[in-house]
Amino acid sequence: MKRFCNSLVIFIFCIAIQAQDSTAVKSQVAKAINELRDFVSLPNDALDREAIEDNLIWLKKNFNARGFNTTELPTENHPLFFAALPMQDNKPTVLFYMHFDGQSVDASKWAQPNPYQVVLKEPTDNGWQTHPFEEMLEDINYNWRLFGRSTSDDKGPIIMFLNAIDLLNKDGRELQYNVKVILDGEEERSSKPLPTAVKQYRELLEADFLIINDGPVHASEKPTLVYGCRGITTLGITTYGPIKPQHSGHYGNYAPNPGFQLAQLLASMKDNEGRVTIKGYYDGISLDEGTQAILRSVPDNNAKIAERLQFKTAEKVGGFYQESLQFPSLNIRGLGSGWIGDQARTIVPATATAELDLRLVPESDGNKLKTLVKSHIAKQGFTILDTVPTKEQRLENNKIVTIKEGNVTDAFRTDLNNPFGKKLVQILEETFKEEVVQIRIMGGTVPIAPFINELQVPAFIVPMVNPDNNQHSPNENLKIGQLAYGIRAFYGILGSFN
Repeated sequence: MKRFCNSLVIFIFCIAIQAQDSTAVKSQVAKAINELRDFVSLPNDALDREAIEDNLIWLKKNFNARGFNTTELPTENHPLFFAALPMQDNKPTVLFYMHFDGQSVDASKWAQPNPYQVVLKEPTDNGWQTHPFEEMLEDINYNWRLFGRSTSDDKGPIIMFLNAIDLLNKDGRELQYNVKVILDGEEERSSKPLPTAVKQYRELLEADFLIINDGPVHASEKPTLVYGCRGITTLGITTYGPIKPQHSGHYGNYAPNPGFQLAQLLASMKDNEGRVTIKGYYDGISLDEGTQAILRSVPDNNAKIAERLQFKTAEKVGGFYQESLQFPSLNIRGLGSGWIGDQARTIVPATATAELDLRLVPESDGNKLKTLVKSHIAKQGFTILDTVPTKEQRLENNKIVTIKEGNVTDAFRTDLNNPFGKKLVQILEETFKEEVVQIRIMGGTVPIAPFINELQVPAFIVPMVNPDNNQHSPNENLKIGQLAYGIRAFYGILGSFN
C-alpha cells in the first residue's frame, strides 16, 4: 500500500511539472535569461582576482535573495562560495557543486563584439541569425541560443538552480532535502586549493550525497546521469640537440636532432592501433557482463562520431566509445620543435617538447602511471632530469630528457546501484518521460575526488547544457530549451515527495 501511495504522489507531482512547462516554467525561463545576461556580463577569467571578486558579490546578492545563508570560504588562492538553506534534522542533505569561473577569452575569435555581452541567435540553414532580445517579449523559442562566455560552463546551471528555487517557492513546495551549495572560483585552473579546503571545511560541507552540475547532456539530448569522471595528470617531456639551433646543411647529418629523438620516444609508447605498450599501464581493470551491458546501453553512434570528427578508424583501446573511457589514456596534447609553416627554417633544432596528459580511472593511480612512463623512457636509453641540463651533463650523456610533472586530480566512480542514484534516475524519467542515459564514467575531469575522499559520500553528475555548447571555445552558447530543462530537473530533484 505504501509503495502504491508513493507512486501516486510521484505521478501527481510530475503531472504538475508537465502542466507548468508551457506557463510557469516558460515565464521563469524569461526571468532566467535576463538574470543570465546580467551574470555573464561580469568577466570571470580565473586568472583575474578582481573579476572573481565581482562574481562573488553577485552570487552573495542573488543567493541571499532566495533565502540562503552565504559566506566566502578562504583558501590559499580564490575563496570558495558557500550557500545553505536553513537545515532541518529530519531531512537528508544534498551538496551541489558548480563553478563560476571561466576560460580566458580571445575576443577576436568570437562572432560577436564582446563575449561577456550575451547575444541571442536563431539557427538557420546558413549558420546563425542574430536577434534583439525584444523579439522574445511575445514568445520564447526554445531552439534559439544565448551566446557568451560561461553561458553553459558554468553560469547557466547556476541560473537554472536559482530559478528552480524561485519556482518551488512560488508553488509552495517543501524541499525534500537540506540544500548546500559550493561554488568554485578556479575550476578552470584545476582547483588546486580544493583538497586542502575540503579538509578545512569538512564539517560545513557534510552531506549525504553530492551532485555536480557541469558539462553537457549526452549527444542524444536525453536526460543524463553520470556516475563518475576520469582524473588527470600531466607530463612535459623535452629532448635536446645542439645547445643552439644549427644550420641543417652544416650539421644535419652530425648534430643529434631532438625532434627525431622525441618522435621515436613517443612512438615507442603506443602500438599501431593506439594501445599503450608500457607494461602495467592498464593493470587492475576488468569489465564484467553487467558493466558491459550498462556501457552498451548508452545510445552512442560510433559511425556518427567518426563522421563528425572526420576519421576512418578508431583506436582499439576498448571495442566502442564507452568502453574506451574505462581505461586510462596517454595523450599528446601539444608538440613543438623549431619553427613551422611560413616561419620554417633550415636548422637542426635545439630542443623538442611534448606535453602529455594522462586521463585516469579509479583503478589507476596517477603517480604510479607517471612512474611507469618515466621508467619506460629510461629503458629507451634516456637520462632523466627535472631541470635543463648543464654543459657537463650534455657532454656525459647521449640522450637527455627533462620531465616536468603536473599535479594529480583523482578519478571517481559511484556504484551504479547506489540508492540516491536510483532515485535521481526515477526523478529524471518521471519529469521528462524519457529513458535516462546512464554513463558509468565520463571522459572529462571535474575536481570532485577531494569531496568524495574526505566526506565519504556518493557523487553524481547531472549535466544540464546542450552537447554542442562550445565550452572553453569561442562562441560558447546555451540552448534556451536547456534553461527550461535545467529548471525542471532541479525542480524535480528538490521538490517534495519521498
